[in-house]
Amino acid sequence: MSRPLNFLHLTTFYPPYSFGGDAMYIYRLCHALADAGHHIDVIHCVDSYHLLHPAEPEVKFADHPNVATHGIRSGYGWLSPLLTQQTGQPYFKGKYIRSVLNSKRYDVIHYHNISLLGPGILTLESKHSPIVKLYTTHEHWLICPTHVLWKFNREACQNPQCLQCTIRAKRPPQVWRYTGLLAKASQNIDRFVSPSRFTARMHAERGFPQPVAHLPYFIDRADQDWKNPGPRPQENPYFLFVGRLEVIKGLQTLIEAWKKVPDFDLLVAGTGNYEKPLRAQAASNPRIKFLGALSQRDLGTLYFHALACIVGSLTYETFGMIIIESFARKAPVIVRDLGALPEVVQDSDGGFVYRTEEELLAAIRRIAVSPESRHQLGENGYSAFIRWWSKEAHMRLYFNLLQDLAMKKFGYVPWERENAPARVEVQGLALGKE
Repeated sequence: MSRPLNFLHLTTFYPPYSFGGDAMYIYRLCHALADAGHHIDVIHCVDSYHLLHPAEPEVKFADHPNVATHGIRSGYGWLSPLLTQQTGQPYFKGKYIRSVLNSKRYDVIHYHNISLLGPGILTLESKHSPIVKLYTTHEHWLICPTHVLWKFNREACQNPQCLQCTIRAKRPPQVWRYTGLLAKASQNIDRFVSPSRFTARMHAERGFPQPVAHLPYFIDRADQDWKNPGPRPQENPYFLFVGRLEVIKGLQTLIEAWKKVPDFDLLVAGTGNYEKPLRAQAASNPRIKFLGALSQRDLGTLYFHALACIVGSLTYETFGMIIIESFARKAPVIVRDLGALPEVVQDSDGGFVYRTEEELLAAIRRIAVSPESRHQLGENGYSAFIRWWSKEAHMRLYFNLLQDLAMKKFGYVPWERENAPARVEVQGLALGKE
């Protein structure tokens, strides 16, 4: 039997002080571990959140008695994340992080997006041992100063020109990237993992010095609102876009394509910095409707009743959380052939991949005119969701990985009272292999 474990997660953003899908993955993972009886501490940076969003978060998130959050408020406001961004060191935060790190005997330290905690925190050592150290590459930050491989604010990055790109993105150049800090600090991590095989390959191709393994994302099956969905949001059939309203998410290309889609609506769920130009672009088309930010419950209903969810990102997504949120509600997807998006569709046979507007329109027509095809794609996506991206599958993969790392590092699994139970493999995923 295994005893309850102590986990420490370190990340720049954590709900409600967060933006985007990576923070939601961390939240779900922490609560899944807590539901299993483990004890979790989360260090995150409130200063960094307020650098981008001065007000308090509008959305509330449920707490868990087994999850303790440690939001860093240094007293120096924006100065703390700015110094970290420049130097790679946890200025005004290091003492607090050390105090939490040494407050108890942790079994696992899991790093996530540490862009404004700094790669220097990877070198911090606990006075307790043994500890397994894991790092998830939710973004491309380890190989890209702007995180998203979006070159010169206009296109997916194929030939890096990082200094020029950083300046054009109106961000201060990061001095530490021109030193050996990351290469040295990364040696302190037992395993880097990525939610997609594509992102793991991209890190290797862009020169990241450590191997990166594949550990897919998940969403909790508690989100199975397809079993009891709300009523149709409208009578007219519709396709769905869910995501931040930013240039890189590609909604502007769908708005342009929708001039040639006469019979179906496009519902848009989300907000963002590019919302005003997008609304202006769509103003003359009554079939495009902006719904704003929605709760997970409301999104579940939208997914369930949609003909399909369209993901048209213009740069390299590391996974595509929207895709498995669709699959969990038996909704097929149509995705751009870029980054990790086609990988998730190919692993599931739950939708279509497009490169051109003509291919996008053809996929829309195929789903719209054939309820049987739409149903089969939805069933395929849901079956793959259960197999690869459900909480149960993820927990098996996650603990298999931790056991492997412990055996490799220590020659035994410190938290196992007896011999470790037989591993449970999930067919088709070679966990831990670079």
